[in-house]
Amino acid sequence: MMAGSSRFDANTVCCPSHPDANLIEDYRAGDQICEECGLVVGDRVIDVGSEWRTFSNEKSGVDPSRVGGPENPLLGGGDLSTIIGPGRGSASYDEMGVSIYHNRRSMSTSDRALIGAFKEINAMADRINLPKTIVDRANNLFKQVHEGKNLKGRANDAIASACLYIACRQEGVPRTFKEICAVSKISKKEIGRCFKSILKALETSVDLITTGDFMSRFCSNLALPNMVQKAATHIARKAVELDVVSGRSPISVAAAAIYMASQASEDKRTQKEIGDIAGVADVTIRQSYKLMYPHAAKLFPDDFKFATPIEQLPQM
Repeated sequence: MMAGSSRFDANTVCCPSHPDANLIEDYRAGDQICEECGLVVGDRVIDVGSEWRTFSNEKSGVDPSRVGGPENPLLGGGDLSTIIGPGRGSASYDEMGVSIYHNRRSMSTSDRALIGAFKEINAMADRINLPKTIVDRANNLFKQVHEGKNLKGRANDAIASACLYIACRQEGVPRTFKEICAVSKISKKEIGRCFKSILKALETSVDLITTGDFMSRFCSNLALPNMVQKAATHIARKAVELDVVSGRSPISVAAAAIYMASQASEDKRTQKEIGDIAGVADVTIRQSYKLMYPHAAKLFPDDFKFATPIEQLPQM
């Protein structure tokens, strides 16, 4: 019998002091509560809603589910395959030693290839701390190439590496070929071939790489202060504007600019230290630096505080 309902009709639940007040239903506690005075006028309220539960780390607001893992829209079958593992114990085999339980629906060859590539892309992205947006774009690129059968004969790992490289550039956070090679099993030459083939097959494009795309990351990895980073960015941009480094790659120009700025400051870095971070050889840095050195006075920003004067900078 529900509290406070004896003075009213048996089928009616209301507050004895406020009969016209609305009742608030607290499904967690199973109570009906008077909105006016807070009296519990009914209990054992049954929640007829869905019993949603989630064990994921997703933020609130995401629709939880208790019917298995999330579907992958990139897979043809919705990733609803069931794979039964190898049996353990005598009950898993018949008298002939044949497994009793079999996979009712085996995964298609196409989906198996996609899953393998997606895992490889995700693993490579994890090693160089790339966000999920880049992984998703790389996965979509790989699916388009796979479905179009544009790169027959190329290894899936090579295509996956090239897709990750393209995704980085399209998302505005480019990585060098050497950085992708460092987390991949594929050579720089093979990734470069796949890169060109994918751009041609999908009729897509990527923005040109500039020195500024790498400057912040390289300086951060070299633990250089903000003043040196700003100077290096200014030096590289001016060198390109004055056309003193024609024919040199943006990465080598960025590395040479960092070397010049650091040598003029108190936080000096060697060519080898910069080369290891930028992924370029010492001789490559020297060649770009040699082109920039005669114009050093025009390259530095006006407010730069020199610890080493321009005339005392290293000469190659």
